Amino acid sequence: MIVSELCVYPLKSCQGISIKQAEVRSQGFLGDRNMMLVSSKGKFLTQRQYPQLAKVQVKIVEQNIILRVEDESLPPLTFTPNLTGAIIQVEIWRDRLMAIDQGDEVAQWFHRLLNLDLTKACRLVRQSPKHIRLLDKKYPNDNDQPISFADNYPIMLTNTASLEELNQRIVEIHQQQKQAIPMNRFRPNIVVDTTEPFIEDNWSLIQIGDIRFTVKKPSSRCIITTIDQKQGTKNQLKEPLNTLGTFRQLSEQGVMFGENMIPQNEGIIQVGDRLQVLKTRDHD
Repeated sequence: MIVSELCVYPLKSCQGISIKQAEVRSQGFLGDRNMMLVSSKGKFLTQRQYPQLAKVQVKIVEQNIILRVEDESLPPLTFTPNLTGAIIQVEIWRDRLMAIDQGDEVAQWFHRLLNLDLTKACRLVRQSPKHIRLLDKKYPNDNDQPISFADNYPIMLTNTASLEELNQRIVEIHQQQKQAIPMNRFRPNIVVDTTEPFIEDNWSLIQIGDIRFTVKKPSSRCIITTIDQKQGTKNQLKEPLNTLGTFRQLSEQGVMFGENMIPQNEGIIQVGDRLQVLKTRDHD
């Protein structure tokens, strides 16, 4: 089994960046989801409320980030993420913590993108190294686990054979090949090329390169999977959620695709690295 893709998402809910190698840290990939958009009250904003965030292309050039959408009415914006902006309180799920405001210019760019009226405002914030976010205690974890602005766990892994199985079922249901879903709908950090669908359900401990990962739990999927990650439009057939619900429903936990993981050590992994299964859930 080989790593076929690695991806980071510098701005939560905007487009990811495919990379050849990733620096793994305790809270996830370096630079992954360390910025997010919030409302005037500090509550996090995602594609769930604003699907058009999926259209935002993110490019890193030295110390700068370039934001771009395929829309001539909104020119590209280059800004430099900073650690010296105003400290404001933000809310992501049940967590409340302090984050660093990234200034008026980038906030106004997103205000125009989202077509917000004058009564609403948004701000882009960056995680503060002085205000650590920890994994919610409701998730299985023995220690205080630092995380980024990801929904829950530091790293998410998907499997190419699992996607092939899902797409076969979607085509059978709708009799339309064009309903095939790309992997970017699931916004993974690590994609592994395998021949067995959902084999990842059985893993408990894996190693990629020199890095070991504890495979903690299946990833519960939300409405974002139905949003085209380039166009920012919703799938009218609510795919892939509808089809996933026919065979990947786990009681009240939702429909599952991919696995949430915690790194046990830090270092570099690369596309092409082999994945070794060190322990399965059957033998815990």
